[in-house]
Amino acid sequence: MPDLFASPLVSRRSFLAGAGSMFAAGLRPRQAEAFEQADALYASAVRRKDGSFGCAVFAEDGRIVCDVPLPDRGHDIAFDPISRRAVAFARRPRTFAVVFDPLSGTIERTLLSPEGRHFFGHGFFSPDGKLLYATENDFADARGLIGVYEVARDFARIGEFTTHGMDTHEALLMPDGETLVVANGGIETHPDYGRQKLNIPTMDPSLVFIDRRTGDLISQHRLPRELHQLSIRHLAIDSRSRVWFGCQYEGASVDAPQLVGFASAENGMQLAELPLDRLVQLSNYVGSVATNRDGSRIALSSPVGGTFLILDAGNAEIIAERKMADGCGLAPSSQGFIATSGEGVLDAIGLKARKASRTIYHFDNHILSLRRSA
Repeated sequence: MPDLFASPLVSRRSFLAGAGSMFAAGLRPRQAEAFEQADALYASAVRRKDGSFGCAVFAEDGRIVCDVPLPDRGHDIAFDPISRRAVAFARRPRTFAVVFDPLSGTIERTLLSPEGRHFFGHGFFSPDGKLLYATENDFADARGLIGVYEVARDFARIGEFTTHGMDTHEALLMPDGETLVVANGGIETHPDYGRQKLNIPTMDPSLVFIDRRTGDLISQHRLPRELHQLSIRHLAIDSRSRVWFGCQYEGASVDAPQLVGFASAENGMQLAELPLDRLVQLSNYVGSVATNRDGSRIALSSPVGGTFLILDAGNAEIIAERKMADGCGLAPSSQGFIATSGEGVLDAIGLKARKASRTIYHFDNHILSLRRSA
């Protein structure tokens, strides 16, 4: 089973060796130039200058390959390295997911969550590309779900299983290809109340490991009770198969709890001990977490605090930081990481600095690195 989280990014050379040569010949000149010179491609939900929403596929230097329209604001994207198709998920509490070709921008279909459900903005494909998994909310019963969709049946929704919590946000496939790790944020929401948080005094966040084939619970971990307002939101997996998680604190703004930690199915979860001055810079909010290409570094962002931090995955010590107003999106790059902001900035975040570029888009919270399976 290939390790999807350690596999290289889709490169221009590897794509052109296959069906990409036919695709490249059909690109408009501006797209073809961006594709030809790109060593890696990325995707992000965006807001355009006219206020409409889309999903942009772009190179590390910001050149655009395609721009796919979305009916409303998107959140994150899933990518199947076998078929090379992508899915852009709606931001909660919206109910759409758009399936598209990330190289041509062709939309294949738009999925709708079933009645009584909405998407939480994240999802991923099975290793063989046959199934799509999506985080969802059963809002009538206030429980988180993983919805399962069969690709060969036009993405028919063939089942669901509980995540043993509520506010199921990001979920990832572990490197074994069989285990899901899920961040249950613990916050009750309902579409009738928009994005209002309904249970702050009784929040119950958790991190769970689930068998992707059966839906059976493997293990569930919680932080100490006094940290029950620390909502677990975003995830990344390092070279040791440890799951790093980033949190958003719903308690008093003057508090400064630790916001990032790591976990495994067998050994539970542990918060990293970041210095107080760096915690203050994060403003009780981590918006995205990512690993670099070899899994030795962890990056985390705070759009509220306008701060990015890079940690050594071995000892959780801070090795670099960067300021960026409304910066949130993170993905591995040749420089370590690339980062994006809601103000349209695309920058390298790592040990080597470069001049940031400004794009025509306002980037949403996340960036996807387009990966291949081998």
